[in-house]
Amino acid sequence: MLPTIAWQDDAVVMVDQRKLPTREIYVTCKTPAEVARAIKTMVIRGAPAIGVSAAFGLALSVRRSKAAGTKQLTTEFLKDCDLLAGTRPTAVNLFWAIDRMKRVFSERVLAGASVDDLRAIMLAEAQAIHDEDLESCRAIGRHGGALVPAEAGILTHCNAGALATAGYGTALGVIRGAIEQGRHVRVFADETRPVLQGARLTAWELVRDGIDTTVISDNMAGVLMRDGRINFIVVGADRIAANGDAANKIGTYSVAVLAREHGIPFYVAAPLSTVDMRTPAGSAIPIEERHAREVTHVGTTQIAPVGAKVFNPSFDVTPHRFIAGIITEKGVARAPYTESLAAMFGEPVAAAAR
Repeated sequence: MLPTIAWQDDAVVMVDQRKLPTREIYVTCKTPAEVARAIKTMVIRGAPAIGVSAAFGLALSVRRSKAAGTKQLTTEFLKDCDLLAGTRPTAVNLFWAIDRMKRVFSERVLAGASVDDLRAIMLAEAQAIHDEDLESCRAIGRHGGALVPAEAGILTHCNAGALATAGYGTALGVIRGAIEQGRHVRVFADETRPVLQGARLTAWELVRDGIDTTVISDNMAGVLMRDGRINFIVVGADRIAANGDAANKIGTYSVAVLAREHGIPFYVAAPLSTVDMRTPAGSAIPIEERHAREVTHVGTTQIAPVGAKVFNPSFDVTPHRFIAGIITEKGVARAPYTESLAAMFGEPVAAAAR
């Protein structure tokens, strides 16, 4: 699998997803600020990959620090936590990873760990987050692959593959899992305007794997559903509320509505780190709005007139009633999601719905 992100020689190395599919270039980040910039500018993207990046960024914070004692180190570490938390507001994996790193740091400081101890401990925790994400994606692939028909025309939107995770992928993990289980699949990849993650990234991944892949423009999905060429839909997510509402790349909601009209099962694939049990419903999920240039230009080519207004939300929210199931590393959650998701976390329903 493509190495999306890795720790090498006390630095974080990641593939620059802005350059794909024409150039495979790797970016080396040596400071938390460089990791934050890479997340903000979408050198790396996809909720699980963003969480892994943040964890490695905080490992850098500790390992690169010149602090002589834990008091100064704590001040620097918390400042870098805030810096990374300010990069992408919708992807909850970012905050999940930061909170986990904070918790480990605080526990070890209280236990009397030295600065040198913390340098080793925080790197080990970041690497564990990376490795656990990879294993979670493989488990998602196993659970989701079993849902795929023996002969499947699969539609996916945006990129929820190896590039969006530590490797293997969530939605594309389901596709890979289905193939490993003997299903015959052909994939239709929505181009996914405005940044074209489907055409650039999903298609690139699948072609590398030798998987039958057809790129379609976003407005072609409905007619393919009508004509019976699509019988299974799976997407990723950047945040899932406790009631099962799921935020994913803009345009996902439209796909879900079309799927309902045509009687096609619509699944969301994501690790439990993407489920935000503190958010009761999708209406409470913050939606990032990005720069107008993403809409007015394709690459360096301007396609809209100067002076036109632009609305560019990066995500939309699919209501849980349109979702056939949420595929996680612990299995497939089904409606009512306030109960099934809570059970996966071992929480009482009342806590999940608060």
